[in-house]
Amino acid sequence: MEPNISGRSLSAVRLSGVSRAYRDRRGSAVQALINVSLEVPEGSVLAVVGPSGCGKTTLLELICDLQRPDGGLIETQPAVLMPQRDLLLPWLSALDNSGLALRIAGHTRAHTRARARELFAELGLAGFERSRPHELSGGMRQRVAFLRTLLSGKQVLCLDEPFGALDAITRAQMQTWLVQALRHEPRTVMLVTHDVEEAITLADRIAILSPRPGRVIEEIDVELPHPRVRTDAAVIALREQALGTLGQEHAA
Repeated sequence: MEPNISGRSLSAVRLSGVSRAYRDRRGSAVQALINVSLEVPEGSVLAVVGPSGCGKTTLLELICDLQRPDGGLIETQPAVLMPQRDLLLPWLSALDNSGLALRIAGHTRAHTRARARELFAELGLAGFERSRPHELSGGMRQRVAFLRTLLSGKQVLCLDEPFGALDAITRAQMQTWLVQALRHEPRTVMLVTHDVEEAITLADRIAILSPRPGRVIEEIDVELPHPRVRTDAAVIALREQALGTLGQEHAA
């Protein structure tokens, strides 16, 4: 089946029956995703959780047009990927790293720095404009990487385990920060995470994928106000529901 990709969806992202297979290093066929259907309303946050190797990163790369599906339909607004590693350039300042997408798009250095500087204070980066990546904490580096993603101008942000390398305290701080950042600069977000509690803390809806080949086995609406506290009964109930689904599928 020849894939059909367009940008005319009423939702920010819509996937219908999407499948993707590839060859591993030994040349063996690996079915990463099979018959995945999802819809992400504009301005919402969808978290994708599932076991390791179930195709979560592949899903984001398909949405960002970094891979092509073998079958199915993908309709999406312009999307950009923020990978697991921050990939900051060590010879550039925080300000210049954050504006890299604008520079690549052909904007002048002066315009790029001015645009980035506008958001530095809002994203908690004021005072670190001239710092090199090695002078920043892990959380600060992730903020710079997020700002670089934000300044790409894309309407859909695909975040692949953005806080996975951080310690528990910094991770919790960054989750709170991300909620606030999206209030200032609203976007549609697809968040891949292995942390069910993180998904509940940040997302409007959670899509749970099966072990490889990844397919959607449950979608859970998270209709809770922010801020969300992990010890709240409603959060615990949603966590148990999600973990129960993951456990049942793993045992099957």
